[in-house]
Amino acid sequence: MTGREPSRYDSTGKRHATSARWAIERLNPPSRLWGSNGVAFGPDGRLYVAQFLAGQISAVDPATGDVEVVVPMDSPVQSPDDLAFGADGSMYIADLVPGRVWRRSPQGKYTLVSGDVDNPNGITCVGDRLFVNEMKPDGRLMELFPDGGEPVVLTQGLALGNAMQLGPDGHLYYPHMMSGANPLLTGQVWRIPPDGGAPEVVADDVHQPVAVRFDQGGVLHVLSRGPEGIVTRIDLHGSGSRTLVTSGVVGLDNAAFDTENRMFVSSYSSGGVTEMHPDGRTREIVPRGLDGPYGVTVDLGGTVYAADHYRVARPEPSPEGGVTTHSLLHFSHGIVADGELLHITSQFGQVQTYDPGTGTTRERAGGLRRPLGITVAPDGSLVVAESDAGRVVAVDEDDTVSVLADNGLDRPVDVAFDADGRCYVSDEGLGAVLRIEADGSATVVVDGLDAPQGVAVLGDELFTVESGARRLRVVSLTTGESRTDAEDLPVGAPPGVVPRAEPDLFANGMPGMARRFAGLAVGADGSLLLSANGEGTVLRLTPGAPL
Repeated sequence: MTGREPSRYDSTGKRHATSARWAIERLNPPSRLWGSNGVAFGPDGRLYVAQFLAGQISAVDPATGDVEVVVPMDSPVQSPDDLAFGADGSMYIADLVPGRVWRRSPQGKYTLVSGDVDNPNGITCVGDRLFVNEMKPDGRLMELFPDGGEPVVLTQGLALGNAMQLGPDGHLYYPHMMSGANPLLTGQVWRIPPDGGAPEVVADDVHQPVAVRFDQGGVLHVLSRGPEGIVTRIDLHGSGSRTLVTSGVVGLDNAAFDTENRMFVSSYSSGGVTEMHPDGRTREIVPRGLDGPYGVTVDLGGTVYAADHYRVARPEPSPEGGVTTHSLLHFSHGIVADGELLHITSQFGQVQTYDPGTGTTRERAGGLRRPLGITVAPDGSLVVAESDAGRVVAVDEDDTVSVLADNGLDRPVDVAFDADGRCYVSDEGLGAVLRIEADGSATVVVDGLDAPQGVAVLGDELFTVESGARRLRVVSLTTGESRTDAEDLPVGAPPGVVPRAEPDLFANGMPGMARRFAGLAVGADGSLLLSANGEGTVLRLTPGAPL
């Protein structure tokens, strides 16, 4: 395998997939972070980065770009979305999905501050005081007391709270991300005194606000969550002027200023850490890349698309670190190309058809229970593995959902058809790949597998990714014989890490944590495309001697 580089999966860059049958290459460089959300400078001068999708926090040296995991995947923290440091050097963590706020002491001890906050997100410290807000419609902004005491609610009615900070006037500033009654962004920034009082709007018509941060000179910076990477600078306490800067960093999430007033930004959609200059120029500290990927597909023209949770991306050389964001199509997990269209599943219940040419989407089904893998049947219908329902369903051209199989399945993950129109499904719970018969029953094709996920058919051979054993398994559909075709695939959590229990799929009516999914697809040239979600790459496996 070529391109051996450090990654979030292997900091040494020495581990690599092996195969005696396939040449394996990366289509994009590996990622160092599993996305990047809340960021804050610690007492040691390093920038600490919360990685919601991974359930971990890393410290980044802004001079070298070196990354060190500080809060690992197997810590008590499940889904950190933001963090802040107290006066004594303690790290406070907003653990969004389970609704917890943690204190991590300078010695590394974890203490639960509160388990009664719904979707805690924005978090900030004012001396020894701790404030947190909720990312949900009608959310609260509250003060918590690490040494005990009931939370104090300062205000309610937040339209999805997020990153907040104390301003030079002594008020807490926070964005209203979205309106609970209207899916459009409110475009507002609010403030409230930390001892309570009437909240007030301080800025209107701000482009898609996701975070507010003050620089060392007291100028307010409002980050936009959109594809342009817009930051709005507002001199609230001076001239009142506004300056709009476009950085090109897709999906900005948060920012932090160092003592020299340099601005460092994170991206929920593509990770990394980027220094952003006042004129919009950027310098990568930690290169951006794939948060996942989840599903992968290739169209007839050879273009590879990856479903990357917050977006549809193309792994290819580009200014975005080897990955181009095609669309910020949130919660993209399963994906399949169909002519000029892409069909996409969201684990939060939707099936959509997306037209890359026009940028339009059409909802095909909703209310499904964690739909994952998706493929196109010979009759043109969409076939979906509805994982949490234990069934495989079809969505026809009129968007009618019908059940193809719901007996004998446990946790189906992916689906594929062979040349004769027979449907196969991988089942992570059963450790097997099964064939769906005409009567809706399921026949085992191969079992004894370790958490099979992505599945694909090439000729008379069926391939599946054993995400537990990190290998590519193949079975002959003619003889039933099976073998291992590739090993040590960079899928799943880093070697030696056993993550804690999986966070919930939903949190207080909002999207929670999606399950990782190592997708597999077949190219027109007979190659295989695999989602190497451990390191954040798409691998191409080409028949022939290893590279």
